[in-house]
Amino acid sequence: MRTHPRGLTKLTATIAVAAMSFGLAACGGSDSGGGGAGDKNVTVWMSVDPLVFDGLQKEIVKEGAAQGITVDVQKVTDINTLIMTKIQAGDTPDIALIPQPGVVADIVSRDAAKPIDFLDASATSDMTPGTLDAGTVNGTLYGLLVSMNVKSLVYYPKKAWDAAGYTAPDSLDGLLALTDQIKADGGTPWCLGIESADATGWPATDWFEDLIMRIGGPDVYKQWVTHELPFDSDVVKQAADYFGKIAFTDGNVAGGKGSIASTGFGDADNPMWKTPPGCWLLKQGNFIVSKDFMPADVIANVDENIGVFGFPPATVGGDDPTLGGGDMAVMFADDDSTKAVMKILADKQVGVQAAPSSSFISPHTSFDVSLYPNDLTRQIADVAYKSTGLLFDGSDSMPGAVGTAFWQEATAWLSGQEDIDTALKNIDQSWPSS
Repeated sequence: MRTHPRGLTKLTATIAVAAMSFGLAACGGSDSGGGGAGDKNVTVWMSVDPLVFDGLQKEIVKEGAAQGITVDVQKVTDINTLIMTKIQAGDTPDIALIPQPGVVADIVSRDAAKPIDFLDASATSDMTPGTLDAGTVNGTLYGLLVSMNVKSLVYYPKKAWDAAGYTAPDSLDGLLALTDQIKADGGTPWCLGIESADATGWPATDWFEDLIMRIGGPDVYKQWVTHELPFDSDVVKQAADYFGKIAFTDGNVAGGKGSIASTGFGDADNPMWKTPPGCWLLKQGNFIVSKDFMPADVIANVDENIGVFGFPPATVGGDDPTLGGGDMAVMFADDDSTKAVMKILADKQVGVQAAPSSSFISPHTSFDVSLYPNDLTRQIADVAYKSTGLLFDGSDSMPGAVGTAFWQEATAWLSGQEDIDTALKNIDQSWPSS
């Protein structure tokens, strides 16, 4: 049993790293984040994965020191909750990396965030389409994406795939045709499991999100995420119909459709690595390529063992968005030193020390992709870079009660406990009235 990756246990101890000291007062403790106009100490909080943290802190501290700024980079647990507590206490850091657009908007609504309106246009001109939209509130940029994750991915066993002569589909119809072809060849097409302890069902929400943004388009997807468009609507039902063809058709899923709700999301790929493969296709985010989720011998040589293609557009050559997320830098102080550190975070080079040894993916399309540790990571990044836009995970952007209901009702539907109309109406009812 494994838990949702966004809920994995983080380091309980706060790791603080500082560059050279100039004997000035430390940041923190003021309503504006603690940094005064002449303060050369800047505190940055983040909850990123440990290896990503190590690389980012080295680069941020180094570049800050070069400008005479002591940067204290701290790894904290559950940053979304912690930052709200600190806003109420008037004890925020100068900058925090926030993983959810809804939390950024909440921070702005509390008048705690400072606008990021001082960057040269060149600093953001090469960013993956859609990344600036995620941190923009009422037309003003408050959250700048620093690291990116990609979820619109389908993995396959590369050696067996190449031997079979399969090719990546270029449309949703093509994906169904590939599914049928694998089955006709005697294989089981899909590795599919949604069990994740208290968060069971979240992998199913990713299917809905990818399908809704393709079938309805990005604007419809955004309306659905904010509940301008209800769950009990045609586009969501169309997404469910497509997903149902994958999940409910006999012979499509390893273990059968009855195993989907009880198979751990991190175990679903296990049959894929057998000879011959027990399943061929796994829809999952880039985080899954890890010894925490895949066999050690597979991870030992990912370029030889793992293939990947982007979840295809609805139609050939049609709109091709990417479902993903990442960590957005939000400023709580607006002094010169804090702005200087924000410029460091905005620089396309900020990930040069994180990329070679971690899951870090830069949102900058001009990032030196040779720094990524393998071809697989380069291919994953390319899915986002060549997409028509990055759209943040919908269930993460909805109110917490709705996200939970989404997981639970998707599970009830997939396990045959209720029909799709009932599931969607129940999710709509979970939406806060105000």
